[in-house]
This record gives sequence, structure tokens and C-alpha cells, in this order.
Amino acid sequence: MENTEEIKVVAQNKKAAHDYFVLEKYEAGIELFGTEVKSIRNGRVNLKDSWCTIDNGEIFANGMHISPYEQGNIFNRDPMRPKKLLMHKREIMRLFGRVKQDGLTLIPLSVYFLKGRAKMEVGLCKGKKNYDKREDIAKKDAKRDIERSFRERY
Repeated sequence: MENTEEIKVVAQNKKAAHDYFVLEKYEAGIELFGTEVKSIRNGRVNLKDSWCTIDNGEIFANGMHISPYEQGNIFNRDPMRPKKLLMHKREIMRLFGRVKQDGLTLIPLSVYFLKGRAKMEVGLCKGKKNYDKREDIAKKDAKRDIERSFRERY
């Protein structure tokens, strides 16, 4: 019997790849309420301008928008409330040291379901300068042109 872990990606932060160099990736659980989980299952989550902070040994995702669940009525929570992330204390302290010492940031990269549990991929990132962003765009354009000419040729 194979041990296959089914991952269902719900949302990705594509802007993070454009604005940051991702140095390391970590997996964290998300502390959510029932209507938030249902809304995430429907794909109604936005990570575009989100970031993570570490306060008193706990890590939080800020700016993450989970739309209110339509049938949730009074049980819906504030869509922009900080969501607590679940990681081992040792990992959180290591990240805290890297963020404070090296001037890095923690950015949510994606939200997915693993074995029925909501997880978030958090990236330890370094900001890109404008010339880095332009360089990446030029590389993508060149790659696209090469692919196009290769398709036309054969």
C-alpha cells in the first residue's frame, strides 16, 4: 500500500515570487474557525498583501483575507483578523532570530489542504530590488520567445 499524501492547493501568492527571493520554505498549520475552513474549501482566500509576524513566541499571518462564508451568518469572523500559525516553538525561535538578525521577512506563499487539514507554506524571504525584478521579467520574456520560435520551427 502506497503512502500518498494528497495535497489540494487552494491559493498561491504569486506576487511573493515577483517581489522576494524565497530562501527557505516552512509548513505551518493555521488556527481557523469552522466557517473560515468552509470558505477556504470554496477557494475564497487571498494572500496577495499578506505577511507574518512573530509576537511572544507565536507566529501570526496578517493581511490574509478569508471571505465570509455565505451560510455562516453570526458565526462568520472578521475576514482580515490575524490568523495564528501552528509551528514548533524551536522553528518559531529560529525564524525569529533570522528575521531580526538578517533583516528577512516571512511571507505566506500558499494555502493548501493536506489530509483534510488547512496548511500554509511560509517563506523566509529577502526583498528584491527593482533591477532584480526587471531582470526576472527579461528572462521570462526571452524564455517565452525561445519557446515560441521552437514551436514554429518544428
